[in-house]
Amino acid sequence: MSKEKTGKLEKMKEIRDEILNLEESPLYQDRIKNGVFPVIGEGSHDAEIMFIGEAPGKNEAKTGKPFCGVSGKILDELLNHIGVDRKDVYITNVVKDRPTNNRDPKPFEIEIYSPFLDRQIEIIKPKIIATLGRFSMEYIIKKFGLEDKLEPISKLHGKKIEIPDLEMIIVPLYHPAVAVYNRNMLDELKKDFEILKNK
Repeated sequence: MSKEKTGKLEKMKEIRDEILNLEESPLYQDRIKNGVFPVIGEGSHDAEIMFIGEAPGKNEAKTGKPFCGVSGKILDELLNHIGVDRKDVYITNVVKDRPTNNRDPKPFEIEIYSPFLDRQIEIIKPKIIATLGRFSMEYIIKKFGLEDKLEPISKLHGKKIEIPDLEMIIVPLYHPAVAVYNRNMLDELKKDFEILKNK
């Protein structure tokens, strides 16, 4: 393993250990009480595409793996559609522990967990950040100081947002769960995913 790969792995392990011991998060207490896991992230540390969801769901918290339930199956289908192998991308969330009953993450929870995501982005240095859902879209667009580009996800999905001064783009996407509740959305998601392939 090269020095660079070893360095990335060590930094990712540091993040994992800090999240495992994140006692100041109220979600940590739920995790311990329910005997579940945080979801740190999974995939290649050299990925060109980094997918960022909102927070883990029930299946994810049980296994510690991102997007492993029904939404994960749809994500796999979308990756297959563009000929990208899941192991070649990196998949994570803004919030690393499951909010109770799959509720939306609260602003203070995003504040607690987002520094870990910032470090993951810095380690991986993806060419494309594909956000899955509105919470990750809003966080990432604001993180890079592009508030003026912010619109509802219904308008921004499938569009490319260049990050000035960085060889990186943001592609906001609907969360794969939208196709769980409405199979008609699958075609729209496939079309949006094709932008990742074209890039």
